[in-house]
Amino acid sequence: MRVSVAGAGLGGLCLAQGLRGAGIEAEVYERDPAITARFQGYRLVLNPAGLEAVRGCLPSRWHPLLDAIVGDAYGERLILDPRLNRIGELGPGRAGTVVDRHVLRHLLLTGLTVRTGSGLTGYDVLPDGKVSARFAHGDPVIADLLVGADGVGSAVRATLSPLTTPTDTGVRFVIGRTPLTERFAGLKQAFGSKIAGNGVSLLLGAMRFRTPPKEAAEELAPEVTLPDVRDYVRWAMILPDGSLGTSTPQEAALSRMDGWHPDLRALVEQSDPDNSTLLSIRVVEPRERWAPGPVTLLGDAIHATSPTGGNGANTALRDADLLRRRLIEAAEGRKGLLDAVGDYERQMFEYGAEAVRHSLDALPAIVSGEGRLKPPLTTHDPSGQVTR
Repeated sequence: MRVSVAGAGLGGLCLAQGLRGAGIEAEVYERDPAITARFQGYRLVLNPAGLEAVRGCLPSRWHPLLDAIVGDAYGERLILDPRLNRIGELGPGRAGTVVDRHVLRHLLLTGLTVRTGSGLTGYDVLPDGKVSARFAHGDPVIADLLVGADGVGSAVRATLSPLTTPTDTGVRFVIGRTPLTERFAGLKQAFGSKIAGNGVSLLLGAMRFRTPPKEAAEELAPEVTLPDVRDYVRWAMILPDGSLGTSTPQEAALSRMDGWHPDLRALVEQSDPDNSTLLSIRVVEPRERWAPGPVTLLGDAIHATSPTGGNGANTALRDADLLRRRLIEAAEGRKGLLDAVGDYERQMFEYGAEAVRHSLDALPAIVSGEGRLKPPLTTHDPSGQVTR
């Protein structure tokens, strides 16, 4: 069996690792010109299902390394004012494990063949049931299955499910990261909480590695090369006007922090400019089921969530592990390929749609009038179907 994966995000790489471990040929095609071409630097909270999905797709010999490079999620989930006084609660926190996206991506890249500068330009289903995919460079690639793991703007989805389109929530936020010094360790109360004031919301989260990733790899898996990343604070500010103007991300945040606690201002002032950017919140809700065939979707390509739900990466990783297991069944002759893919899609559509709904339900508590949410989050496409 041969599988072509479009997209070198966490979900696509996790799937490719899982297939590689099962002896199934998998090649990854990435439209970016290089693996490090875009911002990849913020932390994620993996829930138990997400963490187990990664473990299921990675070689068992790397499990000790995975355990060493993560951290423990904690936070009181409070609402604080700009002087760090408690003024409310966000609700119960979620248990999980924190991991740096950049570090995890490098672990998942190890040993894989990834062709960069190779965005999908189209595909054809062949008479024998296989799929011929065309990428920006090189000859068409024939595979038994094409997996679109190419994100919110998925080129695979545009052909496979053209009525499934992203919806812009209208929310914009600046995100950055700052080394976790002794001074910022004193902000512990704010980790996992929301600071609200001056018409904005600021969210903080700490990334504390059990072992620095580079050192852990050198000791536990010398064949793996991981970035030399140290403990940091991830911060994100919801912007009410939805744009930076001519400011840098740090300037845009600081301009809205007059009178704030000096440690909060210093946190933004000392952030790494190479890991700061403006992001939009767009969602993709799975609705239209396509005809069974040798093409499917995974992760944000079919169920992009708002980050406020904390389940986007977890759901993509769950996809990867589920599809891996179903394709192994097909490779071993226990199930036909189309039946295996169909079973994956039925389950993925159900929990993927729930993940999107959950993330949207959680969004108002974070924005809370501090950002601008386009009302309503419902539009109608030409077919008469409703999207969120």
